[in-house]
This record gives sequence, C-alpha cells and structure tokens, in this order.
Amino acid sequence: MMHIDLDRHSGITLTEQIRTSIADRIQSGLLQEREKLPSVRNLSRLLEVSLMTVFHAYEILEQEGLIERIQGKGTFVQGKSTRSSDQHNQDRAEKPSLDWQNTVADYLPRAQYWRMMQTPLLDVAKLSMAALHTSLIPTEWISKQFFQYAQVDHTLLTEYGPVQGDSKLREAVLPYFRERNIMTSPNEIMILNGSQQGIDLVASTFVGPGDCVVLEEPVYPCTIDVFRKRGATIYTVPIDEEGMQVDRLAMLCDSRPPKLIYTNPTFQNPTGTVMSARRRAQLLELAQSYHSIILEDDATSDIYFGSEPPPSIKSMDTHGHVIYLKGISKFISPGCRIGFLIADGTFIARLVGSKGISDLGSPLITQKAILPFFSSNQLKKHLPVLREKLKERRNIVLRILTHSAPKGVYWTKPDGGLNIWITLPHALNADDLHTCALKEGLSFLPGHVCYPTQQQYHHFRISFSYLDLPLLEQSVATLCRLLHDFVQSDRHSQQIMHM
Repeated sequence: MMHIDLDRHSGITLTEQIRTSIADRIQSGLLQEREKLPSVRNLSRLLEVSLMTVFHAYEILEQEGLIERIQGKGTFVQGKSTRSSDQHNQDRAEKPSLDWQNTVADYLPRAQYWRMMQTPLLDVAKLSMAALHTSLIPTEWISKQFFQYAQVDHTLLTEYGPVQGDSKLREAVLPYFRERNIMTSPNEIMILNGSQQGIDLVASTFVGPGDCVVLEEPVYPCTIDVFRKRGATIYTVPIDEEGMQVDRLAMLCDSRPPKLIYTNPTFQNPTGTVMSARRRAQLLELAQSYHSIILEDDATSDIYFGSEPPPSIKSMDTHGHVIYLKGISKFISPGCRIGFLIADGTFIARLVGSKGISDLGSPLITQKAILPFFSSNQLKKHLPVLREKLKERRNIVLRILTHSAPKGVYWTKPDGGLNIWITLPHALNADDLHTCALKEGLSFLPGHVCYPTQQQYHHFRISFSYLDLPLLEQSVATLCRLLHDFVQSDRHSQQIMHM
C-alpha cells in the first residue's frame, strides 16, 4: 500500500504530485513490475482527491511507459523484464502468497540508491560507480592501522564510542579544516557514518512535513529520497556553468522562503560544475536574509586538477547558517564510512542528539584507523598523487569521447571530482540506452533519477574513477559505439516518420 503525502499549498498540481510519487516508487524498484496499483476510485478516496485527478496522473504514467491499464483487470506496473508473464506467474505459484504485505502502508517515497546498487550484482563494468578503484585507495596503509589499534586497544572492539565521535580524531582534523579557512573547534565537529548520514540527520532534525526545501537541479539523487521521506515540499533551482542560479532562488524566496537549501557547490554530483565565489556569497546572503539553513555537501573539493576551487560557503559563514558536511569516501576510503559534520551554536547539540537516537555513535575502530591520516603528513602525500591519477583518467575519457562520440552528444569537462555529465539529443531516452548498455556489459547512471520533479531523460552520468584503466578505456569506447547506434537509429526513425 502506498502512502502519498500531498501538499495542497505547494503550487505543484495534485496530479503531478501523485504522478511523481508513483513514478519514483516504480523507478526505484519499490513497486515491482506487474504489481497491481490501486484503482482510480480507491486511490482518489484514499487521497481525498477527485477521480479525474488520479485518472490524469495514471494517464501521464501510462504515456511515460511506467504503467499499463488492462480493461477489466486493473492498472499494473509496466514490465520491462525479458521474462514472460507466464514465467513470473510460475515463480509466484511456487512460493506461498505474500500478497497480504501489500495492505501494509510504508513511508518510503523512493529508494534510488538501493536501485542503483542492484547492478553490482551483475557482471558489468560500472561506469555508474562514483567511487575510487582499489589501486587509488591506500588499502595496505589503512589495514596496518586497523591491526595495530585492534591489537593495542581491545576496548575499540568491546565498547561503544562517544556519540559525537572520537575526541582525538575531532582534534586531529582541526588543521585540515583550518587550512581551508573553516575555523571550528572539536565541540563543533561530529563524526558520521559517511556524509549521507549527515544529510539524513539534518533532515530528520530540522525538516518536517510541508517544510520548504530547495535542491539544485539536477542533484545528487539520494538527497531527493531523504527529503521526500520527511514529507518536505521540494523546489528546485537549475544549475549552469557557475552552479546554482541564485537569481532564480531569490525569486523563489520572495514567495516561499526555504527552511533549508541543499547545495553541493564544488565539482557537483552529477554534473561536475563549480559554484563561483560570487554566487557562494550571494547564496549565504540570501540564507541570512530569510533565516534559512544551508546544507553544504563537500564531497570532492580536494580532488581538483588545476587551480584550487573557491573557498567553501562555510568558510564565509559568521552567523551559523551553514551546516557543513565532509565525507572521506571520495578521497581516502569508502569502506571506512567516515564523514564529518560541522555546525555552530545549538545546531550541533541538536544534531548530536539526533545521531544518538539514530545509531548510538559510529564505530571506534574505523575512526582510529583514519586518525593517522590527519595526525601525520600521510594525507598531504596522498592527495597530490590521487589528483594526478584521476586527472589522467579524466583525460583518457574526454579524449575517447572527443574522437568517438557522435555529433549531437555533449558532455561536461570537469576540473575535478569523479564524474562526467553527458547530454543526448532531447528526443532520446538515456534509460533505453542504459538497457542496451547492460546487454553489452556496462552500466551508467541514468539522469532522470537526479531530477526531483520534472524528470529529464536525455542525460546520464559516467564516472572515471572506479574501473581499472584498460577496462575504463574499453568501456568508454563501447559506450561511444552504442551512442552511434542509438543516435543513428533515432535519425532513421525520424526519416521514416517524415516520408
């Protein structure tokens, strides 16, 4: 059973809110293929909206190929699997029926990360994975720290750590942040199970049903999941080559001041763009004017290939408007699941309280394993080498795209980070290309999952950091071949239509 929160004061039509909620659940796998949806009458009664509102939402979903309506039987999630309906029915017949579970409501709006992580189960080259290849991670050095600390101090395995995080690690990271002009103290730092936990904690602490949250568009997809789950009313502001278009945000603030603004200003995921220093200052000024929170997600500012990016928004914050997140997954180790949250005033106390409710504190052993990175010169030795290796990978991918991608396909040329954002001719659907790519043994991130409201289907993201170099070159070359076939097929179809 679906639970759909409708905001009758958001300015977004009820039809669009219903369509988006169902589409998100289908695209993230929470509603599975051939699953029966509520009838128009039942859903209209459940949501207390007119029959025509639900009818039009279903009509749009059917036009988008997400559902199918079968006369006399009902409305079902459209099946994309190559397996036949008889095969699905046979599978269901071999197991005891669990249909009663469909009567239990859940409050998950979508789960795109879970959906994205299904492809690792397949034997595919993961251009979709924005993470470091094992050769780029100092695994031996980190493993040595694990063993040393575990042998010397058994309490790391037998006791809970402080909810706010290990005090020595919070002390050790101060020089790192102060070099980046973030003047903080150990009491204003909290250690997280990755920066994703920070997004969730901020949302669960400060965002409730109907609160206005502004996201960049396109945006890191997991943020959409988090804020939708809180029942927030989400507005979007497009980005361009200077990052979030703050003038558009200013117009939105006049009519609906946001409680929270999420931004990933440096080598933004998924596009790789960098917000200019001018816009960072303007964004902070807006937040101060409207008493809004800025959630600054800084995942990859350390991975730059030329000049350093502009200073963080947090470094300019004097009134405590910015909650700053820094994860280490993108430049040290994703497996350690360590991130840092910095906040001032009462915000940090409230967030620490929220974390205590969530998990009682992060594992001590991983915090101790990372500690020497910040208490020695290891990080300063590691980062320049990592930048050069990632720059080499980016250049290889850009060179192949320049030489082999068809006309009409465009891509970003990031000055840092891990990702390249690719744009197809507007009429083409990256989901269809992804289906073809999986058959050829490679995956990428379809761009529609990065749009909170009006999805765009002609973009996708590839990452140049996860595959080994030979497989990376091979995979991008295969992608270019598929792009040629895909674009050529569309041109052929258009020619037939105009004959």
